Amino acid sequence: MDNNKNLHLNKKKILEYQKNREPFLMIDEATDVVPGKKSNGYKDLKVDEWFFKVHWPGDPNMPGVLQIESIVQMASLSILTLPNNKSKLMYIHSVEKVMFKKKILPGERLTIETNVLNWKRGIGKFQGSAFVNKKLACEAIFTLILPDEFYKYSVRNK
Repeated sequence: MDNNKNLHLNKKKILEYQKNREPFLMIDEATDVVPGKKSNGYKDLKVDEWFFKVHWPGDPNMPGVLQIESIVQMASLSILTLPNNKSKLMYIHSVEKVMFKKKILPGERLTIETNVLNWKRGIGKFQGSAFVNKKLACEAIFTLILPDEFYKYSVRNK
């Protein structure tokens, strides 16, 4: 796959690249993926999403951990679309510099923009932001691991 080629992944294609499934699939479409560089897209938040029923009754909003999960799932596509990574597992290793700026409500579209800050030997640092109506809702810097690649270089495995 050409690393400079922009990809557009609908939900069916997203499911080919990564392992999350409903109800924990937190992205609907990846509108602009550049393998190894960035992944952008969105999640349309339906009124009947499972988490709105419990967080919080009378004041439903998207939990912060699920906001981060949406960003992480989107970012993972920038690595899983690289050659030989399709359908592999990726894990979150750490999250830093998290900021929540506004509530995300039922019926809103969460627009997600992510960038690969660095990627080497199966571990990478990413930056992601999520917006509602072009207003920043949350952002984070985080580290993801692709175990299949990472453990090839691990001292523990030598």
